[in-house]
Amino acid sequence: MALKNAEAYKESLRSLNLKVYAGGERIQNIVDHPLTMPHVNSAAMTYELAHDPTAEDLMTAVSHLTNKRINRFTCIHRSTGDLIKKVKMLRMIGQRTGTCFQRCVGFDALNALFSVTYEMDAELKTEYHQRFCQYLRYIQENDLMVAGSMTDPKGDRSLRPHQQADPDLYLRLVKKDRDGIFVRGAKAHQTGIVNSHEMLIMPTVALGEEDRDYAVACAVPTDAPGVLHIFGRQTNDERKFGTIDQGNARYGIVGGEALTILEDVFVPWDRVFMCGEHRYAGALVERFASYHRQNYGGCKAGVADVIIGSAALLAEYNGVAGASHIRDKLTEMIHLNETLYCCSLACSSEGHPTPAGNFFVNPLLANVVKQNVTRFIYEICRISHDIAGGFIATLPSEKDLLHPETAGYIDKYFRGKDSVKTEDRIRVARLLENMTGGTALAESMHGAGSPQAQRIMILRQANIDHKKNLARALAGVTTGC
Repeated sequence: MALKNAEAYKESLRSLNLKVYAGGERIQNIVDHPLTMPHVNSAAMTYELAHDPTAEDLMTAVSHLTNKRINRFTCIHRSTGDLIKKVKMLRMIGQRTGTCFQRCVGFDALNALFSVTYEMDAELKTEYHQRFCQYLRYIQENDLMVAGSMTDPKGDRSLRPHQQADPDLYLRLVKKDRDGIFVRGAKAHQTGIVNSHEMLIMPTVALGEEDRDYAVACAVPTDAPGVLHIFGRQTNDERKFGTIDQGNARYGIVGGEALTILEDVFVPWDRVFMCGEHRYAGALVERFASYHRQNYGGCKAGVADVIIGSAALLAEYNGVAGASHIRDKLTEMIHLNETLYCCSLACSSEGHPTPAGNFFVNPLLANVVKQNVTRFIYEICRISHDIAGGFIATLPSEKDLLHPETAGYIDKYFRGKDSVKTEDRIRVARLLENMTGGTALAESMHGAGSPQAQRIMILRQANIDHKKNLARALAGVTTGC
């Protein structure tokens, strides 16, 4: 079955033997547990839309391996058109869910490993690319959700992996034999991993000879023996046990991140795609990061569309939609959001083929996309708070809204325009509050790498020497430093 629907996806999760802990207890059923259910629902949208005739062109692609129609989240980009469709798809799903739908990291990991394993084989005469293509076929034919697993805990950031007091602070190879390898360590901030079928492990930094044991790329089932997930707290996550206070009750906020521990996990050789080839770790990191930074002008633009819509609704409910300063603020939000989107489209349209045949984004523009997100989303959120008013931060709980002694007062004193139900005003306010809260903003800042990581890549990709030569030519000088 190449294309699961939402229910088939949820049923496939029920069959996993996941070891997930949250709030001091083990979650036995991630599909229906209040903490994880919204994230499952959001990821399920990526399966449901693949069966929507109006979304099929963006949501599906044809596999170059099998010539069958597959979910686009499992495809390999074969043209700039594929890169552009990816961005348009992400914005569309962001508009439908108002949150992270979690399949992007694995999508980007698949495409980064596709090209890097090809180049490794070409130079080293290894068989990684052939193995990877077999794995990719398995993912496509079963329409599996893959969690891209790159970020390590890192410990002391001033030290290289092999210099850490605890060698497990970067995931590493601990043993290998004729059947496969054993890995130990952890992966942090793992978006959507508790509702994924597979984790695709990659190194998190460029590595030297002394760090060769950390140069590991492999695929591990999320419920493999020795794998344990500790679900992360989110801002106001206790509200997930209610409805109104949660804001986005069906799809949640951000992506349901977890810390994933691997205690001497066995990986058979047919699932190993790098094992000690440290010189390729940096290329894999940079390629993955560029693909992932491309995304943010798509998914974040879709989510920001909902934020803008929420602010505009509250302006109407507050009776100020016609004020010139409100229209001007909405215009600024739209301008910032479309700037994010067009930069993602630009880095896609400027893409180019790799030796493996898949297409890679323009890395300079991809890093500019993410750098813009670290600023523009904050400004969009700030303006939305300005438009909405202070009541989004001081609303009573939904329990008070439903309590017989307090409900009437809340209905009376939290009403805006008389034609709008107070509960509707509160529901939109809670949506905006939760979408613009701490966790969502932190993900915009640090997801796909901290702002400094993009600035390093922007300077590296900018070709300053070429720009200096342009200046020399126009100035008529021949000397240089």
